[in-house]
Amino acid sequence: MASLKNYNMKILLETAVMFCLCSFSLVSSHSRKFTTPNVTRLTDQFSRIAIESGFSKRFGDHNIIVNGSLAKLTLDKSSGAGLVTKNTYHYGFFSARLKLPAGFASGVVVAFYLSNAESYPKNHDEIDIELLGRSRRDDWSIQTNVYANGSLKTGREEKFYYWFDPTQAFHDYTLIWNSHHIVFLVDNIPVRQFPNRGAFTSAYPSKPMSLYVTVWDGSEWATHGGKYPVNYKYGPFVASIADVKLSGCSVKNGSSTGPGPCTKSGGSVSSLDPVDGQDFATLSKNQIAAMDWARRKLMFYSYCNDKSRYKVMPAEC
Repeated sequence: MASLKNYNMKILLETAVMFCLCSFSLVSSHSRKFTTPNVTRLTDQFSRIAIESGFSKRFGDHNIIVNGSLAKLTLDKSSGAGLVTKNTYHYGFFSARLKLPAGFASGVVVAFYLSNAESYPKNHDEIDIELLGRSRRDDWSIQTNVYANGSLKTGREEKFYYWFDPTQAFHDYTLIWNSHHIVFLVDNIPVRQFPNRGAFTSAYPSKPMSLYVTVWDGSEWATHGGKYPVNYKYGPFVASIADVKLSGCSVKNGSSTGPGPCTKSGGSVSSLDPVDGQDFATLSKNQIAAMDWARRKLMFYSYCNDKSRYKVMPAEC
C-alpha cells in the first residue's frame, strides 16, 4: 500500500510540474466588487451523501476527520490528505462545497478532480479543479485542466481569479462530464466548457474515473517554480468539505449501475438525469452569458493563448 501511495503521489507531482503555469499578476479579485450573473442552481437538484458511504481515505489517514456529510483534510509537516470515491464513474455530476485554508497558504493545493491514474498509469485521463494557495503576491486562484490517454505533453490549463474570498465560507465546485461536454462550475456559474466534438474529441476523457478530494504540498510547481514554498509555521492548513453530491454512471467490475447512457433504455431522458438531461447536455442562454462574464472578467490564463509555450497550438485552439 505504501508503494502504491508513493507511486500515485509521484504521478500527481510529475503531472503538476509539467502542467502548472504560474500567475504573474498582482491583481486581487477580492478587493473588487462583482455583480454575479443569475444562473440555475444545478446543485439543488441532487441530494448530498454521507462522506463515509461514498469515499475511502486515500492517503494521510491521520489528517482526515469525517463527520457525516462534512470532512476536514489537513496538510502539515507530516503529510497532506486525500479522499477517493469507492466507485468509479463513466460520466456523471460531481459536486462539493469547499472552504479553503485561511491566511498565508503559498504552495498549498486543494484539488477536486476525476482521474483513473491508478487503473491506467500509462494512458490515464483526468479532469481537474485545482485551487492554488494564497501567497504574498497573489490570492487563491482556480486552475482547470483536461487531458486524455496520458497526453502529458499537452496541458490544457485555464486559470481564473476568484470573485469572492474562498476562505471565509463554503462554496460549490462542480464537474459535469458526459457524452456531450465537460463543464467546470463554481457556485453554479460555468467558467469553462470542453465540448466532445470536433478537434476536442481526441483529447476527451473516455475511461471510467474516480473522484478525488485532496490537500497537498505543491511547492515545486505552484509557486513560480518553487520560489514561494509552503511555510509550515503558518499551518496546519485545513480544507473543509461538505455537501458532496455524486450522481452518474457507476462502474463496478466492468458493469454499470445508476443513471447514465450505459444503462439508459428507450431514448426518453429526464431533465434530472445527470448525464443526458437537457440541463446537462447543453448550456442555457443564461449559463452561456454567465460563462462569458467569468471568462472576460476573471480568466487570466488560457493555454490557447500561450504562443510561447506551443510552437504548434493544440488543434482545438
